[in-house]
Order: sequence, then structure tokens, then C-alpha cells
Amino acid sequence: MLKNFMQLLGDEAPVFRRYLVLAVAYGVLSGLTILTLVPVIGDLLAGNVRGATLWLSVLLAGMLACWAWRRTLEKAGVAVGVAVLRGARQRIGDHVAGLPVGWFTSQNTARLSHVITHGMMAVAQLPAHVLTPVISGIVTPLVMVAALFALHWPMGLIALAALPLLAGAFLFTARLGRRADAVYQQHFADASQRMVEFAQAQSVLRAFNGGGGSTHLLEQAIDQQRQSALRLILQSSLSAVLNTWFVQATFAALLVAAALWLNASLSGGLETGSVLGVVTALLLVCRYIDPLLDVASYGEILRGAHGQLDAVYEILAVRPLPEPEQPQAPADASITLRQVSFRYGPEQPDVLSDLSLSIAAGDMVALVGASGSGKTTLVRLIARFFDVSQGSVLIGGVDVRQMSSAQLAGQISQIFQDSYLFQGSIADNIRIGKPDASAAEILQVAQQAGVSEIIERLAQGIDTPVGEGGARLSGGERQRIAIARALIKDAPILLVDEATAALDAENQAVITQTLARLRGRRTLIVIAHQLSTVAMADQVLVLDEGRLVEQGSPASLRASGGRYAQFLEQRRAARGWRIASATGSESR
Repeated sequence: MLKNFMQLLGDEAPVFRRYLVLAVAYGVLSGLTILTLVPVIGDLLAGNVRGATLWLSVLLAGMLACWAWRRTLEKAGVAVGVAVLRGARQRIGDHVAGLPVGWFTSQNTARLSHVITHGMMAVAQLPAHVLTPVISGIVTPLVMVAALFALHWPMGLIALAALPLLAGAFLFTARLGRRADAVYQQHFADASQRMVEFAQAQSVLRAFNGGGGSTHLLEQAIDQQRQSALRLILQSSLSAVLNTWFVQATFAALLVAAALWLNASLSGGLETGSVLGVVTALLLVCRYIDPLLDVASYGEILRGAHGQLDAVYEILAVRPLPEPEQPQAPADASITLRQVSFRYGPEQPDVLSDLSLSIAAGDMVALVGASGSGKTTLVRLIARFFDVSQGSVLIGGVDVRQMSSAQLAGQISQIFQDSYLFQGSIADNIRIGKPDASAAEILQVAQQAGVSEIIERLAQGIDTPVGEGGARLSGGERQRIAIARALIKDAPILLVDEATAALDAENQAVITQTLARLRGRRTLIVIAHQLSTVAMADQVLVLDEGRLVEQGSPASLRASGGRYAQFLEQRRAARGWRIASATGSESR
């Protein structure tokens, strides 16, 4: 746990080391202060008031020193918490910014959001509120053990032997609830994601189910969270009870040892020294047990924090895609895949299998295939969302793994099927593709992407705020702005993944014309089902279950009567149907 904490803090780890030193020293000082009770009681029972007064003065000085040290320790703990909130979040953000784009699935994004918000707050509170009593609760009993050995070695031996046994017991009870805690944290993140989704998708949910059934997914997520919370409460309660039992069993063993010692002393004749030894030992036993009970009471909090740190560690353990030591610049915008295979996980099947192809610079290529055939994965491998499992992807004759992230990003512009707009104006969102773009350049690509019609009817024009995620615009409007953003980047390679899916026929024609103008000027790889887009491609690649089954010009593939010809027939048939007449007849 401490190792994960140090890794989380990174360069600010010395702040945590200082806190640990102060916490251990506080535990030692507390233990030594408690030990001054031994001569105080001994002198009082022996009638030595002067000696008792002297030791009592030492006790009071020790208490003042403990109070002052505790204040310093708490400030150090707060400093660690501030370092977590200030630096660790930034470190996670910097780390995540370097992860492959393919890592950002909905599940990983929800987990990241949960860690950054709830997880970081829980971890930041650890030093000031939890670790201080736990560390002192571990160190102080060690001082008591040394004193018990000096007074009566059997009791010291029992106290010493109990410590590793108690540590094992605490670890055992922590493992009892660790799985339940992990499930709860996952369900908590899922429920949070569903709540945000429910709020953002109200228009869709109400359009399709205005009777309240639209809450089904949200209710299911909340119910899963509730059930996992109940299991976690039961496991936590059981762990807390077992921890207390283990500590009390240790206390009982020490009491039995003290009783046997007292009985042996009485059998040999009542001696004041022996009685004083037993009384003092019993006092130390109580001070030995109390800190351990504190540790036991914080066990569940520590386990929960350990789970949060594990979640952080899992994110930090994800390795960014390796950067080459000597990056190589591509010669042109050609694209080559050599015997490429790819799978999303070690135990998952291949999404692409032994795929080889070559695309000349300036060519326009259309990817065709059924859903799940690997089209989107192929495009993402070119952009290096992931590294291939086997084979190589080359741009301009250079393996993408031998290009720096900046070089690769400069070569490729992308239009996604689901595009995100940032809070700001239309111009701000277009300018993301080229931060130094002039107003004239923005208006030019706005016209090419069909955004001109949008800004003409808005009072603020190009400076109109789009809202968070583009909430003030329709889906088609958001997509057109995203297309303009990709066009203004002016990269030599443009990857298009169903760019016209959310547009009407008029705007689809605008985008098709834009792609036609770019043909020959950029290398275009287009995933599209629009016949007009596919027909103007220089070559068509037909994928089926991750394999390249056909490749050639649209005319040659149409004439061959293969998969592409079947695709054309299906699209023409789908386009030819129209709504049935009142008599129930259908025409084509």
C-alpha cells in the first residue's frame, strides 16, 4: 500500500517520507511517555513522593512533547493530502494523456472518472485522519513489548508473538472484503456513468418511452450498486468483529500470563517487588492493547483506501505506446499493411487476420464489409490507437512504431462516427484542428463541410456557443462541425469513419463533393455505405471477418460478381424501396 502511495505521489514522494518519519517518531515518543508511568506508580506505592514527583514531571513533559509533535505530524499529513490532490491528479492526467486512444473505452473512462473524483478524495484523507493513528498504533505496542520483556519475559514473549499473528489476522479479514469492495467500486462507477448518461439523453429517452420505462438501465445500475453495498457492509461488519476478537484474545492471553505470574509470586510469599511488577505489567498490557484496538477499528477504512490505491495503480500500470528513440519521418502519404493481425485481448479472437494491402499516396480507398468485419479496427490501427499483434503498419515506408506521436498526428486527420464538441463557440471547435487558423480559413472549411448554413441562421454566427458536448446543436450539426475541424488540419491522410451517418441527403451530398475535391490531394480512407462515395473511390477493399476478401477498382469488382457486387445490389435494393400505398401495394 505504501509503495502504491509513493508511486502515486511521484516527485512529491519526499513529502510522504517526511510524514512517515514523523509518524514513527510520534509512536516511539508516545510509547516512551507511557513507560514513565512505571516509575511513577512504583515510587508512589513505595512511598517515595519526591521520586514520583520527578517522574510525574517527566510524564507531563512527555505529554506536552507528544501534543506538539502531533500538531506537526497533522500538518505533515495535510501536506501529503494536498500533494495528492494537487500533484497526483495531474500525474494521472499526464499519464492518461499518453495512453493509446483505444484504451478509452466506456468502462475505462468510467473507472478513470471515479478514481479522479471519489478515489483521490479518499486517498488524500488517509495521512491526516487514518495513517497517523494506525502507524502510532503499531509502533507504540512495540515499545510496550520491550518494557514487558524487562518486567516479565513470558508476557513480553506473548506480546511479541501476538504481533505477527494479529498482522496475519488483519490481512485475512482485509481479503474477506477486498473482492466485495472492488465489485462495489465498479458498480458505483457504472451507476455514476448511467446517471450522467440518463441526464444527457433525455430527449432520446422521452421520444421512445415517455411512460417512465426509460429509467430501466439507470434503475438496474442503482440496484446493482445497492446489492453490492449491502454485501460490502456485511463483509466489513464481519471483518471488524473478527479483528476485535483477535485483539481481545491477545489481551486474554496476557491476562492469563499475569494471573499465573501473580499466583507464583503469592505461592512464594508476598513480595512487594513482585506485586508491583504484576500491577505495572497489567498497566502496560492495557496500553499495549488500546492502540491495537485502534488499528483494528481502522482496518476497514484502510482496506477501502487500499482498493482505491489499487485502482489508481492499475491505471498507472497501463503502459503508453512506446516512443522510438530516433523517430523517422515518412517519405509520403502512402499506407502499407504487411501481414497484420490484431486482437483486443490475449484471450480474445483475432479481429484482423494476416491482412496485407497497399494504398498509394493520394488514392481514395473505400472500406466495405458487414458490421464487425474489422473496418473501424483497420482505420484505428493506421492511426495507432493500438499496436498490431502481428505484422506492421507503414506510412510513407516507415513503421508507425518508428514515428513519434507528434509526427504521426501531423500525418493523419480523422472524422469519427461519434464526434465530440468542446464547450465553446463553433469557431473554437473548428480551430482545434489548427490553433493558428485565420478567420478566413475557418469560414472556408465551414463552407466545405456544410456549416455555413448553420452559422447563417444563428444570431452569433460562427461565435455561437455549442454548449457542453455540443448540446445546443443537433447531431447532424455537430457532425458537420467535426468534419470542418478535420478538414482545417490539412493533414496528408484523412480517415473517415461513417462521417455522413447523421446527415440528411442534402448535407451528405455536400460532404461527398468535399471528398471529391480532396481526392488526389490527400490519401483518403473512407468507411461508408453511400454508393456515391464508394463509387468514386480509386479502389475498394472488402473485408469479411477480419480478412481482405476483395480488392480492386469499383468497376472491376462490380463486374466480378463477388462480395462487392452483392453489396451494391443490397444498397440499390434498400434505396429502391418506398413506403407502401394505402392499398398495401409496394413498388420499386
